[in-house]
Amino acid sequence: MAPTRKPRVTRNPELIRGIGKISKSKMYHKRGIWAIKAKNGGVFPRHEKKPVEAVPAAKPPKFYPADDIKKPLVNKRKPKPTKLRASITPGTVLILLAGRFMGKRVVFLKQLPSGLLLVSGPFKVNGVPLRRVNQAYVIGTSTKVDISGVNVDKFDDKYFSKEVQRQKKKKTEGEFFEAEKKEAKALPQEKKDDQKAVDAPLIKAIEGVPELRAYLGARFSLRAGMKPHELVF
Repeated sequence: MAPTRKPRVTRNPELIRGIGKISKSKMYHKRGIWAIKAKNGGVFPRHEKKPVEAVPAAKPPKFYPADDIKKPLVNKRKPKPTKLRASITPGTVLILLAGRFMGKRVVFLKQLPSGLLLVSGPFKVNGVPLRRVNQAYVIGTSTKVDISGVNVDKFDDKYFSKEVQRQKKKKTEGEFFEAEKKEAKALPQEKKDDQKAVDAPLIKAIEGVPELRAYLGARFSLRAGMKPHELVF
């Protein structure tokens, strides 16, 4: 059962709704309001208003980031230098398995700090310039070239990085492709000189070995009936 409500106790019971039994002036004396006024100089006591807090200049954000947002972990692992395969040594002839010069034979010169291999065709023999390749995409052969006279100290990863040129004016589609063609064809004279400086002693060493120039100039490919796992390079 629901609890019974206590009857409302009032000093001025209503005769009908909105009209009390005792008049307003009599209730003024009955409640002692006159005494409260007399005590406070003829007015009702007033409480001091609380000072209004200053509105901050910058409104706080309406949304706050959730607690479950994933934050990247700090990478404390120290990078280790890429280990060079035992079959790849300076002067080893490699077969490229991917990229623009796939199937070409190149001469390995040295390993760069990034772990990539610095190789050269040479350019006059098979058209492969100085470039970087990943050792995962090469096959090391048993053929070697004497590169004791080749100086490759100046070549590093920064040497092969491309310079980003910012274009101030917007170009049309036709002008954009024409500019790309011009940039692709243009090669700094310094790099041309570096290629010649590397190829000169390299070609001299290659010509000292019979049929080595023809071997480097020929492209490698598999023919019908050839089993790759049985080949000896």
